[in-house]
Amino acid sequence: MLSLADRAAAPAHVLVRLLDRESVLLNLETERYFGLDETGTRMWQLVTDAPSLDVAYEQLLAEFDVEPELLRSNYLELLDRLVDNGLLQVLPANVGTAPAI
Repeated sequence: MLSLADRAAAPAHVLVRLLDRESVLLNLETERYFGLDETGTRMWQLVTDAPSLDVAYEQLLAEFDVEPELLRSNYLELLDRLVDNGLLQVLPANVGTAPAI
């Protein structure tokens, strides 16, 4: 189960190519590829750059004119599909970060 406090990263075995405003993700281990439309591509960009899934969600909410619950549902559905297909890795927010001093 995903937590919006978690963060996401692209696994090393995933190749991403942007084509205009869309993208293609290739899982080099399974040799399966997936296409993302403009909205899915923007979700991918934000989720792989943000410090948490929640920060990416809030940014999407600011960018798109959509009901919050509909966005949350679509966002989590996409993340689940990407994780299930080995295209996205979700980590606890504190894993791989420098400790606070």
